[in-house]
Amino acid sequence: MKTLAQTFKALSDETRLRILAQLFGGERCVCDLMAALDLPQSTVSRHLAYLRNASLVEDRREGVWMYYRLREDLPAFEQELLCGLARELSSSPQADQDSARISEQSRRPC
Repeated sequence: MKTLAQTFKALSDETRLRILAQLFGGERCVCDLMAALDLPQSTVSRHLAYLRNASLVEDRREGVWMYYRLREDLPAFEQELLCGLARELSSSPQADQDSARISEQSRRPC
């Protein structure tokens, strides 16, 4: 029960939902997420840590850069929950704006 409550708490924040919307598109560098959300690194990292502690995302380091992606080995319930969430967020104007900022950022070096 505690894990389920932790999952729902992780999903109850708009910033974390915006991060997940971008991670549905694949692995992202923290600098991409900073550009997408127009938030400082400390804020983005704090929310990513919350998602990681809820076991929804995993990270990897490449040099000085941290990359995040959705966990592939989620339990069935969490997979279904995130699939439904992905469908809802795919039609979100905010997610579209965030994605556009990532596209703009990718034309510039981090």
